[in-house]
Amino acid sequence: MSDKSTHFGFESVPEKEKQQRVAQVFDSVVDRYDLMNDLMSAGLHRYWKFFTVSRSGVRPGGRVLDVAGGTGDLALAFARCVGSTGQVWLTDINPAMLARGRDRLLDAGHLMPAVQCNGEKLPFPDNWFDCVSVAFGLRNMTHKGLALAEMRRVLKPGGRLLILEFSKVWKPLTPLYDFYSFKVIPRVGKLVTQDADSYRYLAESIRVHPDQEELKRMMETAGLEKVEYFNLSCGVVALHCGIKF
Repeated sequence: MSDKSTHFGFESVPEKEKQQRVAQVFDSVVDRYDLMNDLMSAGLHRYWKFFTVSRSGVRPGGRVLDVAGGTGDLALAFARCVGSTGQVWLTDINPAMLARGRDRLLDAGHLMPAVQCNGEKLPFPDNWFDCVSVAFGLRNMTHKGLALAEMRRVLKPGGRLLILEFSKVWKPLTPLYDFYSFKVIPRVGKLVTQDADSYRYLAESIRVHPDQEELKRMMETAGLEKVEYFNLSCGVVALHCGIKF
């Protein structure tokens, strides 16, 4: 019996291989990950993340889970929201990215739990978090529906799931966006990280990721309600929000 296949960018690979291939991508770029984010987005990723936190409803004393949190941008912002009486849990499947995020948070004066785990199988109890976030991480998961169901499971009733992810750009901008994605970004990646292939995968993975409406339907199928999304930067990125009742 053959293995099920899934996308790794435009390539079709056995499901069991995707996690390892994605890990290789992030192991390769971790040292320059934050710099590349600034260069690729011209700093706009900071605005996208600020908007995400502003839509979270998180208050002092709240409990937040940041899935695939990488180098800790969102976790740091949430830590400032919940204050000394709250909790923010930083998680990532990649140990190198998680270590970078943990160290960055410590350098900023925030001691918080950092857990290596798969977003498709979260090691947390049901109904535990006020908010769960995932920024630019869902796209890399093999079983997105399972990950969405897990994130809903650990939310408290009334809790909110926030998904910040690359999405489908405004159609008139598609030719320019494609040129930038497939011609410019891999060249910048080669110059900055000596790795063009990882950033070519980035561009490809965006194209095979569910668009705004499809991701909304997936969240509703996973049991989230009042799902809405906000297009940012002409749809280059979309923030999806859903509530657990």
